[in-house]
Amino acid sequence: MSRSTVEQAAASQDYQPVDFELELEEPGILRLTWPRGASIKERDAQRAMDRVNEICGKDRHPMIVDMATTNDVTRGARSVFAKPCQASRIALWGSSPVDRVIANFFIGIMKPPCPTKFFTDETEALNWLINA
Repeated sequence: MSRSTVEQAAASQDYQPVDFELELEEPGILRLTWPRGASIKERDAQRAMDRVNEICGKDRHPMIVDMATTNDVTRGARSVFAKPCQASRIALWGSSPVDRVIANFFIGIMKPPCPTKFFTDETEALNWLINA
């Protein structure tokens, strides 16, 4: 067994899923909240997007993503977030310079599948989702 295979197996065994909250709020906005200090991996992102699609069914809804205090988003997770899902537009809401860097990298490099914008103010983010 090669060293990288051993390292991948160990990393797989060490994987601890990141819990997230996802709700469909009035007036039809999805709210995805990641916990403080989360390091979001590909499997976490896939679980979240599967849940988005499950909640939405055939309908599409705007979504606010509370990424404040998120520690890291892996390359694999960013790839999952770049795939189409039932979100019609996405407001990334954060507060730190790290949040801004993560969001700008995602928006600029990964090319989100729907209109996506970063906000530091929740009210502005929600207004953009509702009035766009």
